[in-house]
Amino acid sequence: MKIENTKAQMRKGVLEYCILSILQNGDAYTSEILLTLKSAEMIVVEGTIYPLLTRLKNAGLLSYRWEESTSGPPRKYYVLTENGVLFLKELNNTWSNLVNAVNLVTTTKSTNDE
Repeated sequence: MKIENTKAQMRKGVLEYCILSILQNGDAYTSEILLTLKSAEMIVVEGTIYPLLTRLKNAGLLSYRWEESTSGPPRKYYVLTENGVLFLKELNNTWSNLVNAVNLVTTTKSTNDE
């Protein structure tokens, strides 16, 4: 089993949560989202993020607006909807519970180790 495959699956599992978390700080266009993810060492390619943003929009968690750019074509800025804010709050709770559970499992000494 290759560790890189497992790492990639772990990143994919939290990518929606990360994108919604980025957008809670304000509107962003795709390049900004990618840059934020990359600066956090979440390696994501455009071919992954565009379908994910579309899926989040179709689920009613995001909306977007077009804005003219001085350095090229218009940019699509994504924003959390009211449903997206509520969904993110639930994900925050779920993430906290998951982190706590994983920490318990991975740091508790097994009785077999004694």
